[in-house]
Amino acid sequence: MTERSVAHATFVIERTYDAPPSRVFEAFASREARGRWFIGPDDWKRSDHELDFRVGGREHVSGGPLGGPVHSFDAQFRDIVADQRIVTTYEMHMDDVRISVSVATIELLAEGSGTLLIYTEQGAFLDRHDLPASREEGTIDLLDKLGAELR
Repeated sequence: MTERSVAHATFVIERTYDAPPSRVFEAFASREARGRWFIGPDDWKRSDHELDFRVGGREHVSGGPLGGPVHSFDAQFRDIVADQRIVTTYEMHMDDVRISVSVATIELLAEGSGTLLIYTEQGAFLDRHDLPASREEGTIDLLDKLGAELR
């Protein structure tokens, strides 16, 4: 039998964007906008992006390097307050193996004419298939891509 394990971790990332909270929120809510920045590395093959942005709605996207493995993101929106807050629960899979289960909270705070985004993730990283530091690094990359989208 394979030895099972779980690593629990919480990380917080803050970013300031030169855009009002309504515009940052729209970059999460719009399938077109989100599809431009919520993507893996440039050399990854991508799936169709599914987004039903409402409380109870779901999001799915997958991709990975040519030849695999396929990384899949499956989320459900648990709380949405326009221009202020988004809370999701999500699972990550690598091929058919669940590698993590997380709660992610995005807070959008007006800061002058811009926005302070506070991203907090609380995760259970399963059987050493993924590590908290790797997830944080990937999330930093995505939030940098969001910044480029907003510019």
